[in-house]
Amino acid sequence: MKKFVLMFLIVIAATGMLVSAVGAEETYKIGYACNNFNDTFQTVIEGYAKAYAMENGVEYVYSDAGEDILKQQDQIKAFIAEGVDALIVVPVDTSAAEPIIDMATEAKIPLVFVNRNPFAGVKPEDIPEGVYYVGSESIDAGIFQAEYLVKLLGTEKPVGYAILVGMLSNEAAVARTEGNKQVLSKYPNYKLLAEKNGDWQRDQGLTITENWLTAFGDELNAILSNNDEMALGALEALEANGRDDVIVMGVDLIDDAKTAILEGRLDASVLQDGKGQGEGAMKIALAALKGEKVDPITMIPYVLVTPENIKDYVE
Repeated sequence: MKKFVLMFLIVIAATGMLVSAVGAEETYKIGYACNNFNDTFQTVIEGYAKAYAMENGVEYVYSDAGEDILKQQDQIKAFIAEGVDALIVVPVDTSAAEPIIDMATEAKIPLVFVNRNPFAGVKPEDIPEGVYYVGSESIDAGIFQAEYLVKLLGTEKPVGYAILVGMLSNEAAVARTEGNKQVLSKYPNYKLLAEKNGDWQRDQGLTITENWLTAFGDELNAILSNNDEMALGALEALEANGRDDVIVMGVDLIDDAKTAILEGRLDASVLQDGKGQGEGAMKIALAALKGEKVDPITMIPYVLVTPENIKDYVE
């Protein structure tokens, strides 16, 4: 009997040690600072980041800066004060990321920028230690749009086009627009009629396009938009004015854009991989926390999506 009791106590003790060891497995708290959840694609990226965090036992907190630089900086300060182990940030202004980097460096926590690249033109070896970027090569999206436009309209007849530009404080807006111009400037028959900042918003895309229709009439043959939201706004304006002859393209391939391509209303969108960016940012943050070697830059390729291949991208 004594032997049985002794063995029982040993088993209980061993089990207790096992439970203790399992319970001691390290968990992390990660803060996700978004530029603006009013941007549909940002909700897609954040959704994948959150899902991966939940699947992997990460305590997840998030904030929305509403495109306010100072508000975002205050939110990040609050995250650090809460004791987050790492930060994932979609910067409001890619040219003003230094204060965020300084805060993360001082707190000695990994910082992953996602979607909006503050390191355009910076060599990977010059990026501060413990700081990373996950996203796509923005200029490629503009190049893909322009090349497809040339494929559709050719290089002989005159083509008047306009560009709906995102927020000028965002590297992606500048680079996508540059990609459009880089290609189309090679063809004398393509004339840039106008480019206008629409802040990534659908309602602004609509209003700007209405003004362009008044200003340029039949001379307007194509609208290249830095994102789908503005492109869909442009479509609304065109359809309200009976103009189904204008080529319209966006970027992101949000659900509404998929539907518009399937319906033959939107001519193309450039897929930006929200899962690859959101989930990828969370994976890199966790890898950095675990001391694994992580490349400072992770680029997720863009894909041109047209009526020819849209069925590959719908469930």
